Amino acid sequence: MNAGKQNVQPNMPNAIIEVSEQESHQPAGAAERVARALLEGFDRHYRLFREAAREASTLFDKADWLTLQQITTDRIRFYDIRVHEAVQRLITEFSADSLPDHLWQQIKREYIVLLTEHKQPELAETFFNSVCCQILHRSYYHNAFIFVRPGVSTEHIDSVPPSYRSYYPLREGLRGTIHRIIEDMGFKRSFTDLRRDQRRLLRAWRLHLPGPLVLEANHQIQVLSAVFYRNTSAYVVGKMINGGQQYPFVVAVMHDGQGGLSVDTVLLTTEQLAILVNSSRAYFLVDMEVPSAYVDFLHSMLPHKPKAELYSILGLHKQGKTLFYRDFLHHLEHSSDDFIVAPGIRGLVMCVFTLPSFPYVFKVIKDVISPPKQINRDQVKEKYLLVKSHDRVGRMADTLEYSGVPFPKRRFTPELLEELRALAPSSIVEETEDALVIRHLYIERRMVPLNIYMDKASDEQLAHVVNEFGNALKELAAVNIFAGDLLYKNFGVTRYGRVVFYDYDEIDYLTRCHFRKMPEPRHAEDEFAAEPWYSVDPNDVFPEEFGYFLLTDPRVSRAFLAHHRDLLDYRWWQRMQAQIEAGKMADVIPYPQSQRFSVMFSDGITHPRKARPASIPSSLASHPRALTSGRKRPLGRFSFDSD
Repeated sequence: MNAGKQNVQPNMPNAIIEVSEQESHQPAGAAERVARALLEGFDRHYRLFREAAREASTLFDKADWLTLQQITTDRIRFYDIRVHEAVQRLITEFSADSLPDHLWQQIKREYIVLLTEHKQPELAETFFNSVCCQILHRSYYHNAFIFVRPGVSTEHIDSVPPSYRSYYPLREGLRGTIHRIIEDMGFKRSFTDLRRDQRRLLRAWRLHLPGPLVLEANHQIQVLSAVFYRNTSAYVVGKMINGGQQYPFVVAVMHDGQGGLSVDTVLLTTEQLAILVNSSRAYFLVDMEVPSAYVDFLHSMLPHKPKAELYSILGLHKQGKTLFYRDFLHHLEHSSDDFIVAPGIRGLVMCVFTLPSFPYVFKVIKDVISPPKQINRDQVKEKYLLVKSHDRVGRMADTLEYSGVPFPKRRFTPELLEELRALAPSSIVEETEDALVIRHLYIERRMVPLNIYMDKASDEQLAHVVNEFGNALKELAAVNIFAGDLLYKNFGVTRYGRVVFYDYDEIDYLTRCHFRKMPEPRHAEDEFAAEPWYSVDPNDVFPEEFGYFLLTDPRVSRAFLAHHRDLLDYRWWQRMQAQIEAGKMADVIPYPQSQRFSVMFSDGITHPRKARPASIPSSLASHPRALTSGRKRPLGRFSFDSD
């Protein structure tokens, strides 16, 4: 981080006197011009951000998956490029690195005025912070100069078209409503068999609900106006409202191999939605004029998801970092427990600590990385950047990267302070009686390390996570990722029992690895020799060896071999490499194969069993008065049957 200008401390009385003496020497309107230049830099960034999302729609229509994947990766770099451009412009045109304190405060006030009718004020504030933190010294990082707290409300910002559309099934029936929702989404390709997809959607809804739905006066379906694109899928996001109840849903749309589109499934449970909208996956591409409205809508569907994470999964990871840090500061103010060394086996690359009351871990690169690791600080950063820009397929934890982070020193345990001073002294930028400033760190959501989970697991739980571990390796391999260090301590278990990789110092592209069969021993002594009897290059991998350190526990071995014996065969890995090198893009869908409509309704029978006698047949759903005529509340029962 650039130290930039280092004037007198802005909160000191002599700074106030200095301000009054300097004000008359500044050209009129200087603050407004700087503020406008800053906003122009942000507006350019967000225009390009939205163009990428609109291009995703075209690429989805063309089934150009590799280009779509590439713009997802490229978009991650947009923000830093625009920030750099804005910094250079401010320094070149306005000598921003030598402006007096009072002018910087005036710039912020003028910027707030410009954001009054802005559609993305919260993002523009974060952009302001990013630019100013490249110019100003850390002593200026408080609300008088930057947006430590938001300056403009994001509530009830209007947009055209609106952020979500409302539909009323009582007026036009469920099938008609589904048809209109699909039309409004603007897919350029037609659906191969939309009537079949409608029947399947209705059947899936009926299977999900415990019984017929008693309709209330307020019965509507709300759907976000923009389609969510990721990999080879498009997602329609919405919720059904019935009185005081909400039923969130996401409809997955894919190419069907026949030249058209089809509905692949509908996600209806909280767990299914949380796994889809998860930071361990690639960011969505969504064309949002008012991003705060999309985040609010998603938060109403998944209230346990922090808004910081929702911004990040929409591709606005800088805003996610801003909200996360605000939440972190708020948590520090309202907690009193100490930062401690994170439980588990100590790593060779990172010092890891945590705050027990806060569900995240903080990772600092050690100054000296001990053998057998052969990697340096810059290479570690490259590995984490690889993960940030890659499709994480729900199997790699996303990370938040920060620089110059101050911590309250009094809340660090002596053990933690000793470890940081001994193993990462260069990462401590400043240490005073009250504060400890860390130069660079990564923050990840805390999970139970897989090795610790397995030690306490029942037979059933163990079988599940061992299967999940194998699935994680296979899904990572499908997108050209080899974890490298496969020890269980480098994987974690999420609240939904999914196994996720989180230690990236040995991660590499699968196609860069050389998977080999272990040579046969020449004689018996070879098997007991301290050194291998064959040559080993740095990129060589011998899958046969995995079992020697992964399958020492008989329970683990039985569970692993039942599902993933092929992972011990070098030929499986070579086949995966061949597919990737042939340009075959694997799409790891964020739900089980058994949940796809083509599997759920594979018998070809898409009609559910007859509705209960108390239900209104769906053949009447196209006649709105059929549900209301001659009745008072409740309006009736609504069946998700199809005719």
